[in-house]
Amino acid sequence: MEEHTPITQEKIFELYGDYLLNHGQRPKNVYLFAKENGFEEKEFYHFFSGFDQVEKEMLDHLFRKSLELAEEVNSPATVSSKEKLLNVYFIFFENLTMNRSLVLSILGTTKQKSIIALQNLRETHRQFINTLDFNEWEMIEKAKQDIRRFNEKARQETLWLHLVSAIEFWKKDTSPDFEKTDIFIEKTMDTGFELMDNEPLRKVIDLGKFLWKEKFR
Repeated sequence: MEEHTPITQEKIFELYGDYLLNHGQRPKNVYLFAKENGFEEKEFYHFFSGFDQVEKEMLDHLFRKSLELAEEVNSPATVSSKEKLLNVYFIFFENLTMNRSLVLSILGTTKQKSIIALQNLRETHRQFINTLDFNEWEMIEKAKQDIRRFNEKARQETLWLHLVSAIEFWKKDTSPDFEKTDIFIEKTMDTGFELMDNEPLRKVIDLGKFLWKEKFR
């Protein structure tokens, strides 16, 4: 019997992605998926427990790759935390767009499906946020230690919700090259930072006007 090349995580991503795009649904089960692609079912379980895990890891993989690509532009000491976030997000959404059909299939049409698919990415996002330096904010510098811990958790959650809202906007964006998503990211980024700096009113009003126009355009 001829030996086959050992399966890898990246190869499973490729094979699973091709199946979703060609069939519009998941394979019936892991056994058939493995058999159709010339490897043993047990090899699949070296990397994933099931198709849910594959999908979670695929989206997380795109974000991790975006972090790697952003390292060079984010390395200078003069780059602010906000600029680092924007650089990562713009690269990430470019990666999403390059794989749009696949990503939309994984995210599905319901919020519950999206929440499940984004679980692994959420943890990677939290770790990334923790690498950023927010100490330039006078409000946080002067805060008591327990308040500072609360602000850290609030910051993680606020910025995660911001990313999820941007993904939801991108899913529905019909503009050329999804350029309105870039505008959305910048406007909501400003709002998120100012909300945590306790000066949100002007940007919230501006954001509200933007969202209202986009919803009914």
